[in-house]
Amino acid sequence: MKNDDLRLFFALGCPPELAEAIATWRSHLHLPGRPVATANLHLTLAFLGQLPRARVAELQGLGGVVHAPVFDLHLDRLGRHRNGLLYLAPSHTPEALLELVEQLNTSLSSAAIQLESRPFRAHLSLLRHCPTQPIDANPSFDWPVTRFSLFASEQNTRGTHYRPLHTWPLLCDEQDGGFSAD
Repeated sequence: MKNDDLRLFFALGCPPELAEAIATWRSHLHLPGRPVATANLHLTLAFLGQLPRARVAELQGLGGVVHAPVFDLHLDRLGRHRNGLLYLAPSHTPEALLELVEQLNTSLSSAAIQLESRPFRAHLSLLRHCPTQPIDANPSFDWPVTRFSLFASEQNTRGTHYRPLHTWPLLCDEQDGGFSAD
């Protein structure tokens, strides 16, 4: 019998041009470890884990009620967890990103979807099993964030692939009900 569960998460999918620039920069670091595939570069907003495929439509509905503004994300800090995960992060997390995460968490909690208990820390994973962190690396990547997605993590013979199941736009100024004084 085929497993009907999917490994799901909400995330900001890294735009292809930015993902290529980050992957090129990463390769120039010449670090050991297992690089995250360029096509898989993303910033997780909410990790859901294994859920029945039948809940995807419900999750799409929950994502559709999120109304957060577009924002710019500046990835300018390189970090490494004790488990060897090397990552990029912003020195300052934009309020709009925190608002997006909060809205998602509220929506998911109201649907009785179990979320991780650890606090949100914006990061984009670069390498797994990396034994060291370079001290002279100076990342600087600007990411205009205009959308977020629901992804499924899928295994195949070539490794792990993150497939977007649905994408929602973030709100531009004229869409969010705001106004500008002339």
